[in-house]
Amino acid sequence: MKITLIKDILVSEPDGRTVHVYGWVRTKRDSKNLCFIQVNDGSCFASIQLTFDRESEAATDSATSDGAAADIENELKKITTGASVHAQGKLIPSPASGQAVEVSLECLEVLGEAPAETYPLQKKGHSFEFLREIAHLRPRTNAFGAVARMRNQMAFAVHSFFQERGFNYVHTPIITASDCEGAGEMFQVTTLDLAKIAEQGIKAGAKGISPDKAAELIDYTKDFFGKSANLTVSGQLEAETFATALSRVYTFGPTFRAENSNTPRHLAEFWMIEPEMAFFDLDDNMDLAEDFIKYLLNWALTKCAEDMAFFNERIQKGLIDTLTQVVSSDFERISYTRAVEELEKNNDRFEFKVFWGCDLQTEHERFLTEQLYKKPVMIYDYPKDIKAFYMKMNDDGKTVRAVDVLVPGIGEIIGGSQREESYDKLLARIAEMGLKPEDYWWYLDLRKYGSVVHSGFGLGFERLLRYVTGMANLRDVIPFPRTPKSADF
Repeated sequence: MKITLIKDILVSEPDGRTVHVYGWVRTKRDSKNLCFIQVNDGSCFASIQLTFDRESEAATDSATSDGAAADIENELKKITTGASVHAQGKLIPSPASGQAVEVSLECLEVLGEAPAETYPLQKKGHSFEFLREIAHLRPRTNAFGAVARMRNQMAFAVHSFFQERGFNYVHTPIITASDCEGAGEMFQVTTLDLAKIAEQGIKAGAKGISPDKAAELIDYTKDFFGKSANLTVSGQLEAETFATALSRVYTFGPTFRAENSNTPRHLAEFWMIEPEMAFFDLDDNMDLAEDFIKYLLNWALTKCAEDMAFFNERIQKGLIDTLTQVVSSDFERISYTRAVEELEKNNDRFEFKVFWGCDLQTEHERFLTEQLYKKPVMIYDYPKDIKAFYMKMNDDGKTVRAVDVLVPGIGEIIGGSQREESYDKLLARIAEMGLKPEDYWWYLDLRKYGSVVHSGFGLGFERLLRYVTGMANLRDVIPFPRTPKSADF
């Protein structure tokens, strides 16, 4: 039997047709003669109402109902919040406000009970902290059902944006031997026996070998890949290889960072969107980034109106107005030097004082977007010492062709740059950063054979979702957050 989703039933004509409803019970209200059941299947924010009128002709005429009313009464006794049901009935106009249709019950089957004594999602308010402890059940709540649908829509929008513009979707590796950011905060992947290595260390210590020689006990040639390997922090470097063959590519996949941080802004596992474009300079890169942000936010506002209304009302007041303003704004573009000059005039406002060469903090970014320019801001030409090795050096020898996109409410949402296309300059930069050129031999090869001007940027998917939904914590916009000391589910 073809199953119709509740979102499709809700927009159908209430012409008395027979419909089948499958879903989970949100609420049940019972009185002497009437019973109302709200059922949701997650296909949309709204639930559909099932009504059972004990005084209706169908319920009282045993000859025509064949005991159906009695069967419904028996099933109603099993229904609690969270129970799964299959209901059959007539689709009729609803006299209740806020809904056009409802289902007059003719048959009801409880598919799976949810005992009220143990089911944790009873009809009351629950903190997001509590819901993180039951991440396997939290998608059934209004907030997390809406987040899940928005995550789906934003993923679809990402692919739509790039596919409409001639990009190819590239799957980059999750396991890597190179560190894109040069930060060293990576999860190691190994099949070496750690207990055996610990045993060797104890024996070596007993023989008087110095602790500073401990690393020599690890023989990576015996590891699975024959060398040290890690979970990737970015697919950018690999994406560049395809950009220099296919012109325009993008990655969209999981990345990992072993940063021991428990703030609402950090996750150990997160998804990154990373386009790379051959023949694009920094200005082209900024144009694409601005178009991308506006496209995604407009998609959320126009295609996810029901869920956006919930976020605007229950999660962050004024959210729709904020996003609408971003979509309608021309992003301000200023150099890092100009940004620092403006911020230094207001240093008395900030916890972290601004000076040329510092890494801008969230408080600085939000001041620029919310107080000074009152719209999104793109800051470009950052000091080389606070940016990654692969960014193109400017002629001044002090700055690189980097750009950060800042939006009101959260600050940085995109980071990108024009990539260094010169072999000699990139090699020198790798050495300057203390990295090993042999680890990047293949990346350097791109500059030896048909090198071109090229650019790209990265957008953290969860950061986007946090912005679009108004949720305060990144742990609440990913299905199963991975954070320090937390890898459940």
